[in-house]
Amino acid sequence: MTNSALITGASRGIGLGIARRLAEQGYGLTITARDGARLDAVAADLRAAGAPDVVAVAADSADPDTAAALTEAHATRFGAMRALVLNAGVGTAGPIAEFPMRRFDKTVAVNLAAPFALLQRALPLLRAGAAANPDHGAKVVAVSSITGVYAEANLAVYGATKAALMSLVQTLNAEESGNGVAGTAIAPAYVDTDMSEWTKDRIPAATMLTVGDVVELVDAVLRLSNRAVLSSMVLSRAGASGYGA
Repeated sequence: MTNSALITGASRGIGLGIARRLAEQGYGLTITARDGARLDAVAADLRAAGAPDVVAVAADSADPDTAAALTEAHATRFGAMRALVLNAGVGTAGPIAEFPMRRFDKTVAVNLAAPFALLQRALPLLRAGAAANPDHGAKVVAVSSITGVYAEANLAVYGATKAALMSLVQTLNAEESGNGVAGTAIAPAYVDTDMSEWTKDRIPAATMLTVGDVVELVDAVLRLSNRAVLSSMVLSRAGASGYGA
């Protein structure tokens, strides 16, 4: 059985970097993002990089029907799932005193409700993937943020959703690691992607983490044995305090 992975937010940045690495390793991939045209172009590139099969599903993570559509598409093509990468998210900033509730609801929907719904739907596929690969099991990787570990002014809502994502992974391990399904939340500081463009006048891109830094950690997690559970990793920037983004 070909190893397969489902990756959200796979059309750019960290998600694309992870997808490329797994394609090079021969994974079959289900990829999703909102921009269908860009996603189709990425799918072609991933096939050229070595993925034996790529299913591209254009969807909005905030749509309640997205989780079912993604898992059904993956199950139809691959039957099981070796890895689930919960990468899609929205960045948002603002002080608690003035933060609009509409933006709060959107952030929670994309950064927490959507990953939870997808994880719930994917669990049968992940258990099947673990059974087919008993030495390594199946892995869930959630891209969190250092702001989910260390508070930062103006990032209350974003940080709260990322902290909740880390808690979700910990509970997943308590419930499912005995079934061969283990999760890891990776909590990086600022990574040099489009998502961090808003702060590059304050924090130069050359001082940010690279997409490759995160990809290397994901690669390592997927190579862990089924006996190992690594619930979280925090990745800070060189020269920073280690306690901030």
